[in-house]
Amino acid sequence: MRLERRAHVPLSVVILAPVAAVVAALALSGVLIAIAGAAPLEAYAKMLTGAFGTRLSISETLTRTTPLILTGLAAAVAFRARLWNIGGEGQFYVGALVAAWLGHGVLAGLPGPIAIPALMLAGMLAGGLLLLGPVALRLRYGVDEVVTTLLLNFIVILFVSMMIEGPLKDPLAFGWPQSVPVGSELMLPKLLPGTRLHIGLLVAIAAGVLIWMLQARTVFGMESRAAGLNPRAAAFAGVSLPRTLIAVACLSGGLAGLAGAIEVAGLKGYVTTDLSPGYGYSGIVVAMLAALHPVGVIATALFVAIVFVGADSMSRALGVPSFIADVIVSISLLTMLVSLLFTSYRVRR
Repeated sequence: MRLERRAHVPLSVVILAPVAAVVAALALSGVLIAIAGAAPLEAYAKMLTGAFGTRLSISETLTRTTPLILTGLAAAVAFRARLWNIGGEGQFYVGALVAAWLGHGVLAGLPGPIAIPALMLAGMLAGGLLLLGPVALRLRYGVDEVVTTLLLNFIVILFVSMMIEGPLKDPLAFGWPQSVPVGSELMLPKLLPGTRLHIGLLVAIAAGVLIWMLQARTVFGMESRAAGLNPRAAAFAGVSLPRTLIAVACLSGGLAGLAGAIEVAGLKGYVTTDLSPGYGYSGIVVAMLAALHPVGVIATALFVAIVFVGADSMSRALGVPSFIADVIVSISLLTMLVSLLFTSYRVRR
């Protein structure tokens, strides 16, 4: 038995691969749920009810989806060009910190229609600049960006902790470690009154569509895909790999930074060290489940949000540990990698 690369991958196989991966992950996770003493089908029904059973639960699921879309897009854009950005968490936090700083000082008092876009652009700029460092090290010295971006996550979180305990500490927080708040006029409008769902969801969806158009309809998109598929052939065809990687880094880091800025301006209003429950790392799973397709990222981000939000309800109803959500997402990543293997290759005797 051997693996043979497919000369042509049918569209049906591309579409069915993520579906098969999710079904396989749910089946494998169902075994663990059964071991925990609950019926898998009942557990998944409770999960769906917890994610979509009420108006409030729907809004919470969509609120959780927003940063996952943006961090998923950040990973997908980078991975498509074979730039292994594992630093989405750090870029998320630096975008959030810059948003809090500007939203409390420089941009405070400006009209919302001017200040809110400026706040988002500042978060994007901060995230993009953070990723430029590892890319420069790779281009100049050949340093593996997996290591540098991963380690930057911890450096940034320590820096955030220093800032919210020092220069940006909120004097009205009664000693609680949090940053100064964003001005009320800079908070994102709500989509549903009485809920936490804000227009950041629309921004994230629009970003997914725009990234898809950028990759499918522009020269930059073609160059970034060529750099990922075969760097040597792309360079031979005249694609400037350093220029392409720098542009991809700015876009990828910018999307993760935008996620942090939106999380602050749309939800929290200030920065804490637990602002993100791991959005930067979950974004990698989202991107892989979507096979790096920008529009697919929107759907897979919703799936991951359903798992995380619904797992809490399932845990309360059936006594299954809520950590099963992390297990489902992790197994989904593994099954998706297997699906991608058999999407590109077929088994021959």
